[in-house]
Amino acid sequence: MSLFITCPVASVERATAFYSALGFTLNTDMSDDNVSCFALAPEQYVMLGSREMYASVGGVEDLVGGPDTPSKVTVSFDLPSREAVDELVERAGAAGGRVGDTDDYPFMYQRQFDDPDGYHYSPFWMKPDDAPAT
Repeated sequence: MSLFITCPVASVERATAFYSALGFTLNTDMSDDNVSCFALAPEQYVMLGSREMYASVGGVEDLVGGPDTPSKVTVSFDLPSREAVDELVERAGAAGGRVGDTDDYPFMYQRQFDDPDGYHYSPFWMKPDDAPAT
């Protein structure tokens, strides 16, 4: 199954620069001036569309928020190591994202960041069963 998460953004150009800085892959076949499509993982994509394009699809004008509107979802995904989580979150901060909390549970290491449009991400690393608790 393919997964597409569509997010309205204030500037497709700014959003494209941010997600490119994170190291995600732009799918140029599914992108244009009104939307950028980034592969997060095989068959998993985030679509960053202009607010006008987003509002025109399915009559959702009332659902288009802004960077000051709290995110209604958290996009969580696993990465292969604690270092990979830190590297991604540091890239997000350097690219203009807001870096949030770090949670170091006995079973999982997790960090938080928001993109410039306020979308909330929570990359994590699941600790192996034999990993010492920190």
